[in-house]
Amino acid sequence: MPDQPEFQAFQFHLSERAEMVLKGIVGLYVGHGNPVGSRTLSRQPGVALSPATIRNVMADLEEQGLIEAPHTSSGRIPTQRGYRLFINSLLSVNVNADAAPLGNLSLGAIEARFLEVSDPRSMLAGAAEMLSRVTSFAGVVSTPGKEHARIRQIEFLRLARQRVLAILVTEDGQVQNRVLSAHRQYSESELLEAANYFNARYSARTLQEVRAELRRERRNMRREMRTAISIARRLFDHDDLDDGGENVLVSGESNLLSIPDFGELAKLKQLFDTFKTKQVLFDLLQKSMFADGVNIFIGEESGYRMFRDCSVIAAPYEVDDRKVGVLGVIGPTRMHYDEVISAVGITAKLLGSALSATAKH
Repeated sequence: MPDQPEFQAFQFHLSERAEMVLKGIVGLYVGHGNPVGSRTLSRQPGVALSPATIRNVMADLEEQGLIEAPHTSSGRIPTQRGYRLFINSLLSVNVNADAAPLGNLSLGAIEARFLEVSDPRSMLAGAAEMLSRVTSFAGVVSTPGKEHARIRQIEFLRLARQRVLAILVTEDGQVQNRVLSAHRQYSESELLEAANYFNARYSARTLQEVRAELRRERRNMRREMRTAISIARRLFDHDDLDDGGENVLVSGESNLLSIPDFGELAKLKQLFDTFKTKQVLFDLLQKSMFADGVNIFIGEESGYRMFRDCSVIAAPYEVDDRKVGVLGVIGPTRMHYDEVISAVGITAKLLGSALSATAKH
């Protein structure tokens, strides 16, 4: 049984006819972008209903808020509520990483691309770019939060003029360097002893945990260990230690310029301003951090006005079975949800595997 994406709860019972009509409208509208009329739908393979019957069913669906008429035309299009019901109840998606290739790339080729680069940030940027290219929408990925990153090891190197270079490596393979000012010149043996003590005591702990414990421990520390604590506190008191630059990487936002659904310049400007500032994107992706699989926000479900005409498909990625970030796609509500959900789910799994492999080296 393939992994199934996690959807927002939405319960609605439809008859078999109503399901057939709604599914047909979504499929035709997503494929062609034109409102769907009863006669057009009646000619589709597998739809054994007359135009008159379809019109009656359409009237019921419209009354329930699942479809609407965008103009005076007799054709109908799905509403955001209709898309939600379609996704929750009528859509079958496989996000198994062994299932199928993404676009023209084989799964092996995708995995190889991730492993071609050695640093995690390049892998994250590559994941956003790959999602953008496969879906023709905007690909986004949040970087692992430094505050909750687990420490693999630390090293202290002596510099001139009472300074120490601290090299911090986290379990997800990221490296941070800080030059610290000391109250005296430490010897190389002191710094080695300090690093050994620190690694033995704090390895695999988060930055947040270490920072809190260092503040508690210094009072009760044996004199010979105070060098390690003193140096480490200087390192962990750096305000920018858990910053590390951009917290969201975006690729392919220019793809949205060619999508007719985003025809209004004012809407596009607001969307592109959001891509620049990143904070709203980060907050939105964080909503999916602890989802069990793929999470979907349709229009206003995101809680942000600038995404009211968008769908956001997102999934967390893991390093050593621990969720550390989220990747996804931002596009119009009119999209091939099965293909995009599959692409996001598979890419999240492959990215997590590649990051886990890198962290072990």
